[in-house]
Amino acid sequence: MPGTPEATPAKQVSDAPSPRRLLSSEKVYQGRIWDVVSDTFQLSETGDALTRDYIDHPGAVAVLPMNDQGQILLLKQYRHPVGMDLWEVPAGLLDVEGEDFVVGAARELAEEADLAAGSWNVLADVFNSPGSSSEAIRIYLARDLTEVPHHERHERTDEEAEIEFHWISLDDAVASVLAGRLHNPSAVVGILAAAAARAGGYEGLRPADAPWPAHPSQR
Repeated sequence: MPGTPEATPAKQVSDAPSPRRLLSSEKVYQGRIWDVVSDTFQLSETGDALTRDYIDHPGAVAVLPMNDQGQILLLKQYRHPVGMDLWEVPAGLLDVEGEDFVVGAARELAEEADLAAGSWNVLADVFNSPGSSSEAIRIYLARDLTEVPHHERHERTDEEAEIEFHWISLDDAVASVLAGRLHNPSAVVGILAAAAARAGGYEGLRPADAPWPAHPSQR
């Protein structure tokens, strides 16, 4: 149609590092899990100095567990900052020094869902809130599931002690996302990515050890 801009080929649409001149960096708050940093930088060599405060985050992994029937497992957990019980997928911080990303994901799957997986793929890599946090999340698809033996299960405490499990079809999960019933970002992105991947028979998914250059440790 006249006046309609041509679509950019998909292979050219890719986020990329964009180094800027850092003038100063100061930790203004040290928390139990993450810190707040204040950076002053320039967008260009002749530009004005800008200051931005953000959460300095170690990154995280999330896991969408899928059984042989194509159902996925959601966990209900209380989240105090929003004051709501959210249906989520197993997830956790990458706060173990030197731990491989997929090993961390397997640890979270075992601790939060009492499951182990024989097949792993990457569903998506996302920044949780790039305007205010450095948090990078890798979301995995875990299949060929088995239960962790009772004597090896993690003892869940605090908010995790209230976790409830629910198996749901992928189609019903997608419908819940589109209806606005699910809000956890890892669950929403993971569900929609899994639905897109299913259309191609999951053949296009990256392997579990695919490079993750967006993670803070790699930048």
